[in-house]
Amino acid sequence: MRPETAEWVEIAEGDFRTASREAAVAEPNFRAACFHAQQCAEKYLKAVLTEHGIHFPKTHDLEVLLASVSRVATQASRLTNETKNLTDYAVVYRYPGDEIDSAEANQALTDCANIRGTARAVLGLEQ
Repeated sequence: MRPETAEWVEIAEGDFRTASREAAVAEPNFRAACFHAQQCAEKYLKAVLTEHGIHFPKTHDLEVLLASVSRVATQASRLTNETKNLTDYAVVYRYPGDEIDSAEANQALTDCANIRGTARAVLGLEQ
């Protein structure tokens, strides 16, 4: 694995732990859980692209990243719903307006786990 890829994975795992931990506390911050779920997914997609030497734009749009990932990892193409669900958590829900409840946060964690699992498989990492 390229050193740059390993760095993306390490940071993604930190976001995964943070999202999971935040969702499990007595008084969770659902916005933070969803934000870190999105960030984990984003970094894993970027890790796959980095490992394959594919340049990607500076973006939080998971659908854009998935389109590139799907060209080198066809199994990733099944993650369309997950990327659609998570993309807005990067920015939109970090500000006043829409609220996030526990069901939405749990779905974000599930979507994140699906992307994480696929990316780890593509990268040859343990689940």
